[in-house]
Amino acid sequence: MYLSLPLPSTVTRMITVTVFSGTGDVLPMPYTVTVQKNGNCRDLTKALADVCCLKNSETLLLAEVYERRIYRYLTNPIEGLHIIKDEDILVAYRLPVGHEKLLRLEILHSRADRFLVEPQFNINRKLIGCPIVTCIPNDSTAKSDIYAAVSSVLVPFVRAKAHSPDVSAVKLNGNGPSLDGIVLTDNGTTSEEGLSTSRSREDDNAADNELLPFQLSLTDEKGSTRNAIDMDSNRVLGLVIRVLMDWGEKEHGMYNIDHMDVLPEVFKPGFMSKKTRQEAVNLFSCLDAFLKEEPLGPDDMWYCPGCKEHRQASKKLDLWRLPEILVVHLKRFSYSRYMKNKLDTFVNFPIHDLNMSKYVKPTSRGDQHPVYELYAVINHYGGLGGGHYSAYAKLVEEDNWYHFDDSHVSSVNEDEIRRSAAYVLFYRRVGGSSTAANGGPVDIEMVDSLET
Repeated sequence: MYLSLPLPSTVTRMITVTVFSGTGDVLPMPYTVTVQKNGNCRDLTKALADVCCLKNSETLLLAEVYERRIYRYLTNPIEGLHIIKDEDILVAYRLPVGHEKLLRLEILHSRADRFLVEPQFNINRKLIGCPIVTCIPNDSTAKSDIYAAVSSVLVPFVRAKAHSPDVSAVKLNGNGPSLDGIVLTDNGTTSEEGLSTSRSREDDNAADNELLPFQLSLTDEKGSTRNAIDMDSNRVLGLVIRVLMDWGEKEHGMYNIDHMDVLPEVFKPGFMSKKTRQEAVNLFSCLDAFLKEEPLGPDDMWYCPGCKEHRQASKKLDLWRLPEILVVHLKRFSYSRYMKNKLDTFVNFPIHDLNMSKYVKPTSRGDQHPVYELYAVINHYGGLGGGHYSAYAKLVEEDNWYHFDDSHVSSVNEDEIRRSAAYVLFYRRVGGSSTAANGGPVDIEMVDSLET
């Protein structure tokens, strides 16, 4: 038996998420975290919380952004990360703990592009930037509350020479402007109630709109509708409020939208592939990846004999006993649903004094001396379709290394045997039997444990 070790790049993935403040404390910031490939959304949220220094009073709401709008929220903590593609754009909103009991306010952004179609100019509105999400109390649906919430989350985007608008000073009385465009939904549909207004009321609104720091309009989850609704009654129509903010010269003069205009993708294959080839990993990181506790996905549910149900569990391997001869196989061939490839990552492995003490269970170590010395390496060149093998081996009596390449044998220096082609490593226990390498038993005792 031998140890078949994965390279860290085959069991983990790097995910980039842009974190937004739901209270307007800081500018959005992209963070890149490393998580298990077969992990879940809870693992991603936890990794993000660590790097962005999330407060105890805060939680993260994950979402996927597509075409400048929120495509979906990732609210199921046990949802597997396989649903997240490399080309996706992920964001996370810092919201107060218990935000599910509050009204969610989604702020979309649009810009009007004017173009000439003889004999007049036409206006084409399109979404820009990235939606911002915040929360407001259930009884805070008055126009002034909505404007105050929007103004608050935009504070980090205020330009240096501009001043954040004081919404409290805006005249929003019963005869003033309606919140030109608030939608309250709980199923993704737009409420039609209260959308009809008189022409005289519209004229009054147009006059009073000049007093507002910015213009908001009613919209749906796609940002494709623009209607008005009277919010004076403070009546809650649903769980989500969606507003569309119009960006004109005045708004661009007050706020810098560049910070939320271009967001990074989850993963940049070209850049990261080059980086992976340049970075080296060591044998100990491969051992850590092999023995690390691994969450089982929804497709690998474990049947619990106690509760008689299939449950999501975690799996972990432990080493209890090591042999005189330790054979290590580096898993250089990566398989996925869409592609197969060979990993040429350079693995830095020790030639002398490979100490395995930390990887063997202490209670089972006994009088073993788990320190090893390398005496042979098998190399593989090529890819999945074909390749070539060669080997390095040490003649113990001479204390010299030799390179075996088909019928050609040549002497090599010890510092030349570490190659990115290394595929199988052979170690002999220091102080062990000198005949073990000539056919002695190879015995590794592992325990596979499951936890729910």
